[in-house]
Amino acid sequence: MLVVNNIDVYYGAIHALKGISLAVNEGEIVTLIGANGAGKSTTLRTISGLIRPQSGQVEFEGNVISNMKAQSIVKLGVSQVPEGRRIFANMSVMENLELGAFTRSDSTEILADIQMVFRRFPRLKERKDQLAGTLSGGEQQMLAMGRALMSRPKLLLLDEPSMGLAPLLVKEIFSIIQEINAGGTTILLVEQNANMALAIANKAYVVETGRITLEGSARELAASDAVRKAYLGG
Repeated sequence: MLVVNNIDVYYGAIHALKGISLAVNEGEIVTLIGANGAGKSTTLRTISGLIRPQSGQVEFEGNVISNMKAQSIVKLGVSQVPEGRRIFANMSVMENLELGAFTRSDSTEILADIQMVFRRFPRLKERKDQLAGTLSGGEQQMLAMGRALMSRPKLLLLDEPSMGLAPLLVKEIFSIIQEINAGGTTILLVEQNANMALAIANKAYVVETGRITLEGSARELAASDAVRKAYLGG
């Protein structure tokens, strides 16, 4: 479904991504793990069109998308839940969800999808008229995920969904990620909680200083001594 082929990205003189290549098959959960600043978020931002690669290309369902605008990439079926959630704090929960469907005009189905989000995240239904900025961190993460689902993505890019959340909420968010995947959405997950990410992923890549240094099935990487020492606390 997604092929990232040898992309290089620079921030001014800083060479942030150095020839990164990866692939995501339809139906998979694929995770990128690595230290802070390794280039994981930059990889997602390049896939979603927020950053242009200097060289290399990104293909989605056989089409090159690395020269397209971000909003056109959303229309093709790629949606991102950004790091730090980036909800619209001064708008209600309902307005945030409606904005998630900005590329669509099928109003009856948009309403049906809002109900689907409320079934998946019952707390959002309870708070639908509340300003998004007054939600707890966990609820804001649920809203960011619900908003991304409103564009009906084929591929969902999740950037650090567990960041700053209590352990109990982290479990809940990861269980929802698995549900979304079981419902037919392919997922590319960037996550510092490597234990949780490897537990739900099919495939994993380790990113270090802008390069992929290890790749394999999530099970293989979870069993690797190097990965255990560096990212799994043992």
